[in-house]
Amino acid sequence: MRIAFIGCGYVADYYQQTLVNHPILQLAGVYDRDPERSRRFTGHYKVKRYGSFEEVLNDASVEVVVNLTTAKSHYDITKAALEAGKQVYTEKPISLRIDQARELVELAEQRGLILSAAPCNLLSETAQTLWKALRDGLIATPRLAYAELDEGMIFENYQGWLNESGTPWPYDDEFETGCTLEHAAYYLGWLTAFFGPAKRVYSVGKTIVREKGSSGDCSTPDFAVGIIEFASGMVARITCSIYAEKDHRLRIFGDGGVLTVQECWDYGAPVFLDSRVPRTWREKHRKRAKLLHLGSPKLPQVRPANFEYNHRGHKMDFCPGIAELALAATEKRQPCISARWSLHVNEVALAISNGSDGEMQTTFDPITPMPWAR
Repeated sequence: MRIAFIGCGYVADYYQQTLVNHPILQLAGVYDRDPERSRRFTGHYKVKRYGSFEEVLNDASVEVVVNLTTAKSHYDITKAALEAGKQVYTEKPISLRIDQARELVELAEQRGLILSAAPCNLLSETAQTLWKALRDGLIATPRLAYAELDEGMIFENYQGWLNESGTPWPYDDEFETGCTLEHAAYYLGWLTAFFGPAKRVYSVGKTIVREKGSSGDCSTPDFAVGIIEFASGMVARITCSIYAEKDHRLRIFGDGGVLTVQECWDYGAPVFLDSRVPRTWREKHRKRAKLLHLGSPKLPQVRPANFEYNHRGHKMDFCPGIAELALAATEKRQPCISARWSLHVNEVALAISNGSDGEMQTTFDPITPMPWAR
């Protein structure tokens, strides 16, 4: 299936580098409103450069638009692509406003099109292994989860980060959008897939450091904590920040044990099972779950090319969500990463980012594990 990238910014490199894992996808070309950024990307990767967004929309051979623009542009780009009859895979969030996100989902449904949103790490070997461990009852009844998404990036030389093709990390856009909307979905996606829709969210967001970015005055919260009550009875706490030192652990506590993953940005991260025993005994009882394996995907070390430390490195395939969308479109079905599920994750992330306290208004049909992981 032929796809086109809209946006040749920082993250586009990682999509381009992992396309090789998915023969179902063929990149028709790319477009970026910044001609220099577009030329840099197409020159580096030797791919076609479209002259305008309209040219992409008018190309009948392009079936899927991959929206890699900044968060504040997601709504406009996705809406235009859907109205042009294209399937859409968009970077997270679908929109910065839940009413606009809902509008886009309804538009896709009305037109018989598929809309999916990143992240697609639910399709990773690690997530599918963790999910199977839960379904197999390895910790009996799960009741509580702690998810950490702390980065510590404001103490690093983020102004100098470049990706492989030479595009700087867009720190002003990232700080303005906020770390919660940028990162929370990596674990919110897992938790909602495993335990079903969130019923209520209690959250608080604070700005710990205003002096960041080009202006040196950014008030978007850079720390947020959300308590999520699920309709199933499960409870989770998720923490996002760019101030605390890096910590990407997920722990799921059950009556019969604890499941732990250290890194959601590594598709091959191990899944550990601990007994519910005092910490001093834990290592004697720890087991490593057998990692379900789809194949041997190309997982580039996702780290700025000029970044000198390894502690932020991670390995992700950015394209399985697009491949699943393409396969679903071919088979006339909804993809695993459905529009309604993405909308729900969007709503929960917005609630946490905004420091909201209230009932969630969206829901979704149960998500099915990947065939190779059942």
